[in-house]
Amino acid sequence: MRETANVSGSLRARLALTLIGGAAGISILMFVVVRSYAAQIAQQGQDRILEASVTSILDAAILRDGVVEVDFPYAAFAILGTEEDDRVFYAIHQDGALLSGYESLPVVPARAGAEVTHVSGEMRGASIRLASASRILVGADLRTQVTVSVAQTRDALQVTLNRISSNVAYYGVGFFLLSVLVASWATSTTIRPLERLTHSITRRGPKDLTPVAQPVPQEMGPLVSSLNNFMARLSTSLSQSEDFIAEAAHRVRTPLATVRSHAETTLQRVEREDNRQALRAMVRAIDESSRAAGQLLDHAMITFRTDHLEREALDLVAIVQDLVIRLTPIAEMKDIALTVVSDAEVNVAADSILLQNALRNLVDNALKYSPVESEIVITVSASPSPRVLVEDEGPGFPPDQINNLATRFLRGTNATGTIGSGLGLTIAQDVAQAHGGTLSLENRPEGGACVTFSL
Repeated sequence: MRETANVSGSLRARLALTLIGGAAGISILMFVVVRSYAAQIAQQGQDRILEASVTSILDAAILRDGVVEVDFPYAAFAILGTEEDDRVFYAIHQDGALLSGYESLPVVPARAGAEVTHVSGEMRGASIRLASASRILVGADLRTQVTVSVAQTRDALQVTLNRISSNVAYYGVGFFLLSVLVASWATSTTIRPLERLTHSITRRGPKDLTPVAQPVPQEMGPLVSSLNNFMARLSTSLSQSEDFIAEAAHRVRTPLATVRSHAETTLQRVEREDNRQALRAMVRAIDESSRAAGQLLDHAMITFRTDHLEREALDLVAIVQDLVIRLTPIAEMKDIALTVVSDAEVNVAADSILLQNALRNLVDNALKYSPVESEIVITVSASPSPRVLVEDEGPGFPPDQINNLATRFLRGTNATGTIGSGLGLTIAQDVAQAHGGTLSLENRPEGGACVTFSL
């Protein structure tokens, strides 16, 4: 059963949102700063023009016979012309009294000789920018202060600011879209090493606990180190368990063989039938224990070798024929015929020890469940893939258990009374899967079992 992780959000989405959100914030900040700076520059330009107009009018003011006269220079108002035809207002005051101009123009106190004063205000419902300056005129017997104020509406300035704002907004949107593309690229580039590590771990077999050797970014170093340490501890634990099973099976199988020998010898000497029955039961139990110990040893060996396959070029037909020769004496004791049907050669690249062990278990299972005077047909073929079919004339597999019979220690309900450990099919399936193949079980229509071992 595959366990699912406790997922909380997406690192990719979080990184992308952070970058895109930052880009959006920078775009807005850029718009505000650029517009503010543009407004400041535009206002400074208007202020300088107003200042020039005020200064030119003041320069034209003279005191003649005690009367202030101002000969307006043409350029004083000409320089204030704009494409939007902004309105211009002016006022001239002598010692606070209006000499000429608009009476409603706001009066800005200005100290004589000081710099031009600039203020913003309203005039006839329009926003204006006003510049004001004063100068002391001295006559023969008169000293008076003349103040000149010039104001201009801000329509042209606003149009300029709107145009600048539109351009800045377009640039901001373009910058944001470009930032989104860069954020997507940066996110994919940043996440890619993690995805490669995930794929590397996912592609591994269930027993592949070798350390992760591929280079990873510095930030992922602690994660990979922890993962490698965990797999090393797990590998050590599994190895110790397999060594324990192998050692236990070996130590149990040897004394069992001795006990069985003594039991058979005693059986030949005992005459009472009840004692002979007890000794036969003892021999049967010893055989079952010995077989279980042997298959436990085989399974431990196979579990180790499937992680370290030693592939070599083999002829599957030759292996099956050699196996049949070795098992023929056992088959003849039950009057069972072992028949091999094969191609001329079926070449494979496989671990010979694992392959022999798996096929021996399959044929041995068929021998156990086949009735007397029956036939076991072993078919070896290269098409569509290298495979071995073992067909017998026994009771077949229980239909309701056929999909689970390759599970360790699980035996069919029809195996009662037959010596076995429930590891034979498991061993064959593990070997097939280690070589990229499968083990399939089915019942023959005419009766009996059929096991297909493919590579």
